[in-house]
Order: sequence, then C-alpha cells, then structure tokens
Amino acid sequence: MSETLHTNRLIHETSPYLLQHAHNPVDWHPWGAEALERARRENKPILVSIGYSACHWCHVMEHESFEDEEVARIMNELFVCIKVDREERPDLDKIYQTAHQILAQRPGGWPLNMFLTPDDQMPFFGGTYFPKTPKYGMPAFTDLLRHVAEVYTKKPDAIREQNASLRDVFARLQPEGPAPGVHPGPEVLDQAHAELQRQFDARYGGFGQAPKFPHPASLELCLHRWARSGHNGAQDRAALGMARDTLAAMANGGIYDQIGGGFCRYSVDERWEIPHFEKMLYDNAQLLALYADAWQATGESRFRRAAVETAEWAMREMQAPEGGYYSALDADSEGHEGKFYVWTTEEIRGLVTDEEGDIVERRFGLQGTPNFEGVWHLNVRAEYDAIADKLQRPESEIVERLDAARAKLFAARAQRVPPGRDDKILASWNGLMIKGMARAGRVLDRPDFVAAAERALDFIRAQLWRDGRLLATHKDGKSHLNAYLDDHVFLMDGVLELLQSRWRREDFDFVRALADTLLEHFEDESHGGFYFTGDDHEKLVYRPKPVTDDAIPSGNGVAARVLLRLGHLLGDPNYLHAAERTLEALYSGIRQQPSGHGALLLALEELVYPPQTVVLRGTPAAMKPWQARAGGNYHPHRLVFAIPADAENLPGVLAERRAGDGVIAYVCTGHACQAPIVDIAEFETVMR
Repeated sequence: MSETLHTNRLIHETSPYLLQHAHNPVDWHPWGAEALERARRENKPILVSIGYSACHWCHVMEHESFEDEEVARIMNELFVCIKVDREERPDLDKIYQTAHQILAQRPGGWPLNMFLTPDDQMPFFGGTYFPKTPKYGMPAFTDLLRHVAEVYTKKPDAIREQNASLRDVFARLQPEGPAPGVHPGPEVLDQAHAELQRQFDARYGGFGQAPKFPHPASLELCLHRWARSGHNGAQDRAALGMARDTLAAMANGGIYDQIGGGFCRYSVDERWEIPHFEKMLYDNAQLLALYADAWQATGESRFRRAAVETAEWAMREMQAPEGGYYSALDADSEGHEGKFYVWTTEEIRGLVTDEEGDIVERRFGLQGTPNFEGVWHLNVRAEYDAIADKLQRPESEIVERLDAARAKLFAARAQRVPPGRDDKILASWNGLMIKGMARAGRVLDRPDFVAAAERALDFIRAQLWRDGRLLATHKDGKSHLNAYLDDHVFLMDGVLELLQSRWRREDFDFVRALADTLLEHFEDESHGGFYFTGDDHEKLVYRPKPVTDDAIPSGNGVAARVLLRLGHLLGDPNYLHAAERTLEALYSGIRQQPSGHGALLLALEELVYPPQTVVLRGTPAAMKPWQARAGGNYHPHRLVFAIPADAENLPGVLAERRAGDGVIAYVCTGHACQAPIVDIAEFETVMR
C-alpha cells in the first residue's frame, strides 16, 4: 500500500537497492550534502542504514519496519534517515562496519544501522538487523529508536567523549609503515599454509565451520604452492589436495547451481549443501578463474564443466547488451528464499523420461526426506561412473541422458518467476569478471569468453572513464561516483589478463593510465600502501587502507601484484618500488595472521619468486604455436604477451623487444633476461 502513497528522495537514484526503498513512508535521503546539512541545521542525529539489493535480512527489515507507517513516523520525527547501497559506497560501508566492530565488540553485517552525530557524522551507536517487535533477545526497533534519540539529547558529553576515543582507535588502525630491518620473506607463505592446514575441513572441504565461504584466494595459494613445489622436485600433494577437495565439494554441492551454472554466495552448512541463494558477480568471477586453473592443473573434467557453465551463466544472465556485467541476483523470488531453484520429485518426473528420471534421482540422491523446507535443492550424490556401473550403461550415455534431463529442467525453471537482478554495473566487479572470463577463455580455448571480456572492457572505458579519471558505477545511462582503489586495481588486473589473450595497444595504455592515477591519488607516500579513496574524495571520518580480504580481495594486495607485473613488463622502477613499499608497509600485519591476507600473499609470492614474463613478437598466426607451448600447462607465475610485429612505439623496455623475420621470444624472470629465442624447439625446452 505504501508504494502508492509515498515517494521519497531515493526515486532519483540509480541504485536498485535505493530504488527498492523509494516508496517507503520513511523520509529517506541518499548520502549527500542535502541530508548532512539538514541534520546539522535541525540538530538531529542521523540514522544511516546500509545494505544491498540481494541481502535477505535487508528485505526482512524493510518489510517489517521501513514499510510500516508508525515505525516510519518515529524515524522521521527523531532522525534524518539516510539509505546507502554498500556496493555503490563501499567507502562508507568500510568505515561504519569498522566502527560497529569497535563499538559493539563483534562483527557487523547487513543491514547495518548506525546512528551518527550530525556535526561530524561520527557513529555513537549501531547494530545490524533490528526486529519490529521484541524477539531474538532484541528490543523492538521503535523502542530502540526512542532510546537512542533520548541518549543523544541527554548525554551529549558522553557521546563526545566516546567519539574522541573512536577517532583515536581509527588513527591506530592505520598500518604504521615498514618496521626497521624487517623485509618480506618466504617464511610467511609457509606460516599461511600451516594456518590453512589447521583450518581445513578434511571431511567436507573448505576452511572453517558453517557458514562456509569459498575463500578463493586461499585456494589459489594452495594451487600455487603445489605448482612451485613441483618445480622444486617434491610435489606438495597436501596443498593440491586442499584445493582439489574443496573445489570438487563445491562443484558437487548446493552452493553450485546444478541446472543453470554459477555459484551462490555461501553455504549455511558445513557440507556445501544448502546455500544462501544470492548469486554475486564477484564470487563467480573469482571462482571462474580458479576452476579454469584447477582444470589446467589436474585435468579433472568436473572443474572444466564448472568453469564453462559459470562463464555461460555470466554471459547469459549477467552481461548487459551493451557489454558490462550486472552485479547480483537476489536470493528470493515470490517472497521466498531459493524458490526459483528447488524441486519436488514429482515435478522432475513430469518433465523427463522415465530413464532420465532414474539417472537424475541417482545423480542428485532424490530419495528419503527432501533437504530444504520440504523440497529438493540439487546436490551431486553419485558420480557418472558409479551410475553407469549400477545401470550397466556406458558412462558417455549417462552423461548424455543427464545433460538432456538438465536441459529440460532448465527450460521449465525459466518459466518461473526469476529472482530480482541488481543491474547496476560496477567498475570493480567488472574488473574481476573481465579477468575471470579472459583467463577461462584462454585456458579452456573459448574465444567467445575472451570476446565477452573484451565487450565488458570496451563498455567500462566508454562509459566510466571520463577526462582521465575512473567512475565507480553505471545504470540507466548514468555513470557517477568517484572510483575507489578496488575499481582501479581490479580493472588493471583484468586488462593485464585480457592482454595475454590478445594484444590491443589501447588496452595497454589504459592499464598504464590507471596505474599512474593510482600512484598520484591513492598512494600513501609517507608510509607505503594505498588508501581506499583518492586524495580528492569527499572528506569522511576515516580514510581506510584495506589490508585483509573479505568476499573480494584486498585492494592493496591486488595493487601490489599488478604493479609488480606491470613493472617487470615495462622495466619501470616506479611501479616496482610502489609494490615493494606496499608489501613492506603492511608486512607486520600480514605476519600476525597470514591466512587472512590472501591477496597480499599472492603479491608477496611474486616479490619473493619473481614472475616469468614472456614477450613474443611476430604475426598473430605464427605466434599461435608459441603461445600454446608457453600456456599449455599450469604456470601461475608466467605471463605471456604476444605482441604483433607491426606494433610500434612500445613503451619502456618493450621498445627493445623488437620484431624480426619470424617469431622472436624474449623471456625474463624478474630482472634476469635470456638471449632472444628464435627456434621453437629451444623455446619449448625453456618453457618446460
């Protein structure tokens, strides 16, 4: 009913999450000068509520409280209310999540509801989900609102004192810079591996207990350790086993969409059986690259299948006609979490042949009590060879029949009401997916994946690159908001990956422009490392310098690795020095808990064990077999760039990588380069 009675200021926003709240009776403002000035003028505390469109408990709180006339009346009377999309404003989310953790002494989450003083936006109280009526041991939201407003009015001195303490804590959170005489070394990689072994779930795969998240950087570190140990003559089978077992369990589990491809955000149980059903672009981007790598490392077909189906899902459901990738699919459809994805056995039997039905039931274990609220969410329970053995049929026939059944289920599912899609296009998450699609396309020999990555990059450059600066988000023809650290470095990483699939000079120039912007506007020149916001960003209560990974990799970790790679490729000491300073500045924090710093460890690997950079010059057709020999096996620290012979005026040391009559290979490891190679047999020997 409120949808027809009310319209607030969020109606003018582009964020789907903010637009979901545009017809609440709450007098929501977007974060901006108008709301902040009104709070100062009226001396009202600010209620800032942060969430995102695919967040289940955000929807619950909206339906219970923000759509309720009486709750809205109290909110409007006592506070200036601001809604924030954490995906468009990760700067605000990082600040106020950190504040919540300090004030409440426990981690936050979403929705995040923080109460701020109007003069300086310092938080003095907050929490996550609050129920409309007393339950879960929490007070009613309306009682809480009145209490917070009363505290603000009656205890201003206590709030000022607490705010001063919080400012001190914020200041102490910043890494202090390099410790004298301490230099990053390989021992921290061994320490991280030991931590991961302790955290590893040997029964079900993955790290830690329920709820269980994929942790792609940890799995990538395991694959890297195994590959490095193979070069040293003693394979670390335990490292490979942690990665392989986890990736296999996830690909067989309910966290993976067994009918349509793509991964949900996390599993609510330790077995990967029942997910939280939202599908995020950033998870799928990272897992796509990882599964392609796992297939190249092991040759296991299940990893190739997961990579291919995830890439096809991204192209089919997440790529805009103009080229950019959308952000997320909701967990809910028709008001129920997971409804789009689940089945009854009767439904399935009604859609497939009897023979296909028998195979489906064996493959997904559809006997006994259904596993999700009276219905089935599909998990693989039997491998193809076991089904073939049981039914006395060739394995190829089992695969063929199962694929036919899955196609029928997919077509039937497509007739259901789909989950909502957040169709804003974020530069950062697009960078992750450009990398994933480019890597998978190259490793799996799928030119269509590479072409999809190229379309996304062309969209980003056309719509989000303005006057030499990057913007963060695009929707409905509008691009806005200053880009953050993650936007710059994830795009740089993605473009470097794409350049290894095919060379385009304008893309390489774009990477260098992003790198120079990074050094000019984001670097902490006093201590090393990079701030999350640029030096010309709006002034907020705290300027974070992200170090640990969360669901996406740490921007500082990706910055260090991509600058190392770019520095070696160009022979540019500025990039190399910035990367080294970052790792030295953050090293003391890394040493305290190495396994929480996956992205920084991936960069540190390439500081300690410099990557091998291969530059090929020749015609594209002539370079093809050379590329195949360089990229045919899993070599995570080898970069291969095939630059056409007619490319001119190349920057840095690339100008010295001259073309000749045939193909010439220039192979360097760190700063040490071999003589140019013109014989493919010799090149093959070097690559081995």
